[in-house]
Amino acid sequence: MTRLVELGHEREVEFQAGRGEWFCAREWARLLGDRQQYEQALQVLAPYIATGWWPAARARAELLEDWGRAQEAIELSRPCTQTGDRLVLDFVARLLARHGRAAEALALLRPGVEDWFLAQALVDVADAAGRDEDVAALLEARIEAAVPACDDPDCRRLRLEPSNAFDLLATVRERQGRIDEAIALLRRREITSVNGRDALADLLARHGRIGELRAYADSEYHGHAAQSLAEVLEERGDAEGAIAVYRTFAEKPHGRWRVAHLLSRLLVRHGRVDEAIAVLHALTDTPGSADGCAVDALCSLYAEHGRAREALAHLDALKERRDGEEEWDFFQIRLRLMADCGLLDEAVEQARTHPEGDTWYAAWSLSHLLAEAGRTEEAVAVLEQHPGDNDTVLADHLIALGRIEEAVHLLQARPSNAPDPDPSGGTYSDEPPF
Repeated sequence: MTRLVELGHEREVEFQAGRGEWFCAREWARLLGDRQQYEQALQVLAPYIATGWWPAARARAELLEDWGRAQEAIELSRPCTQTGDRLVLDFVARLLARHGRAAEALALLRPGVEDWFLAQALVDVADAAGRDEDVAALLEARIEAAVPACDDPDCRRLRLEPSNAFDLLATVRERQGRIDEAIALLRRREITSVNGRDALADLLARHGRIGELRAYADSEYHGHAAQSLAEVLEERGDAEGAIAVYRTFAEKPHGRWRVAHLLSRLLVRHGRVDEAIAVLHALTDTPGSADGCAVDALCSLYAEHGRAREALAHLDALKERRDGEEEWDFFQIRLRLMADCGLLDEAVEQARTHPEGDTWYAAWSLSHLLAEAGRTEEAVAVLEQHPGDNDTVLADHLIALGRIEEAVHLLQARPSNAPDPDPSGGTYSDEPPF
């Protein structure tokens, strides 16, 4: 759907929308709405909504809201909350809160406070409802009700529901300006880092408590507090201080590989490319750290600054270190660099003779390289040697060539037989609702 729309094949999207292709239906309805053909847009979604499938109902509600018909969106989606599905409750509650009905949203979410996902939504809508203290009391009660996670008398872990109660209560206290309480709560967490961020470090940074943040960064294991400290120092114009934070953390036994990429990007932002390259070089030279991610970051940095041949020399050195062997993870980096150096034909030839050159994943890498060089027909020929392994990529190239029917047929191919029985006891059906 995405490629069809990008390349102007809207008629095909419309056709597929009527044949049961959900993503085409959703996009075609959006396009009709953009043209103010609102009722036609809703008719496109109607067969999908008739199955009782929540994503279709949500898409309809989102369109109505975008068109300024929020009340209809609420009336149509509110009955879906009777299923108790957390995704439905979250969506409807946030919809209510966005349109001045935060108190209703709060009432909808409150029974699910033990669920971390719904508790997060509860805290978010409490602000709009002006009910922070009520929600804080709920969370405090949950914390007080927590019990040890095991029977060991020395166990300090808690069975806490919701599991993010400390974090959420800290969010409320910060909104209320009770920063010391928020900090104290976050110090009681068991899981300190989520999605690469540390809430305590970010809180200290937001409120300029640099001394406390420095002390925390010195003791925090993952490097996320060091990252928060470096970011706030850089924002204040102290690039040298930010660099020093990363260099200090990198001296720890586990520190270099945790912050090397962050330090290199910081150095690049301040025009110190050679130093950034040296940081990543040191990482790839560290025993056990020359993985594909680190080497790829170094070679990409070289290439971004017109130094692809130096990157190739680095790969040559790594290859020599490995007794002349170069697995595909590293070789595909070489392919890209050779193309940057104008050596595409040589790269293709080396790819074909590589020990892994006849695998499906090698075909995937080579096809991308050929397509980027404008040799899309060749990319298709490479992928067609491995039918069934790279259908999505092949279809993408076929669409780019205008071979729409072939691409659609490839993507709509269905298994000839029903799948094996679900070991969890589920049942298979090829009829909606799915």
